[in-house]
Amino acid sequence: MIKNAPYRSYELESIVFKYGQGMNLVNQFDSRTGVYQYLNNSDSLVSIPVKLNKNDFIYIHHKASSLGFWNFPDDMTSTNDPEDADKSTHYFLEFNYKEKSKKILLDVNYNGNPKLHDAAKSLIEEVQRLLNDAQDR
Repeated sequence: MIKNAPYRSYELESIVFKYGQGMNLVNQFDSRTGVYQYLNNSDSLVSIPVKLNKNDFIYIHHKASSLGFWNFPDDMTSTNDPEDADKSTHYFLEFNYKEKSKKILLDVNYNGNPKLHDAAKSLIEEVQRLLNDAQDR
């Protein structure tokens, strides 16, 4: 992976994170609004405020940089069984900087480069952990 980030951490303005089954990405977080909504175990849509601080943005920017996020393809949804794509979990991640943005859409069953899949999955897990930590504050 190439690890050069084309953007500076202080230029990161917002993060959008969505996930769900198929293209129904009902679970979502937008750092601009600070709203995190997700389906709980009872299939009820819960909406809570979650605030990321400056250190969170710096951390996730550097994590993305170390994983080569800017070199990931935008669409990582090709699978061995396209019919299962409607049932498998999809993740959408967007980093918005002052002048540019980077988006990816990942299917957990992505059949492309395994190193890319693992790096994207690792970044998704870090974002989820970051949101959980911010929610606990």
